[in-house]
Amino acid sequence: MRRPSAPSPWLRGPLVPFTIDDIRDELRGRPYELVAVAGGWQHRTRKNFAETIRAAIGAPGDGKALSQTEALILACIAYYQPINRTELSSFFGKEVSRDTIARLRGLEFIAAGPRSPQPGAPYTYVTTKAFLSHFGLETLRDLPDMEMLEEAGLLSKDKMLAGEFPVLASDEADQLEADRDEDDHVT
Repeated sequence: MRRPSAPSPWLRGPLVPFTIDDIRDELRGRPYELVAVAGGWQHRTRKNFAETIRAAIGAPGDGKALSQTEALILACIAYYQPINRTELSSFFGKEVSRDTIARLRGLEFIAAGPRSPQPGAPYTYVTTKAFLSHFGLETLRDLPDMEMLEEAGLLSKDKMLAGEFPVLASDEADQLEADRDEDDHVT
């Protein structure tokens, strides 16, 4: 049986940044690029070429489009992880659906975290490497900080902590769920 060879020394030494820079320079002007995500490197299609390439090969979208509610819940998990479903519900002022959590887990954006030290030891949720990769983040430190979001008028930490987190009106949420159910049943 042949033993796997050790990786080349240049893959883990001080030359890596120079090699990455050389690769990036060579890819300049091409429809793909080398990006740092989730603690590693990926070749990715540049955003301005994505739709054209998908259409050319007949590929559907990635199927990871999120409703506004799912995006808000995911943002809450990303910023406050580990967090359990009860804590999420207190942010939104109503119960967070198990189905929503299941969808985010199915997309592999979140996973079970450590058990909460509260009575009953509920599961907590944390983001995953797939979350980082999908949103083009190298680490969670790359998330926009709360102050930036507040300055842009997208989020208010004080309102959120006071339980005034933005949520969809129930009829909008129902319509989104109905639309998703319709999409799921189309053959």
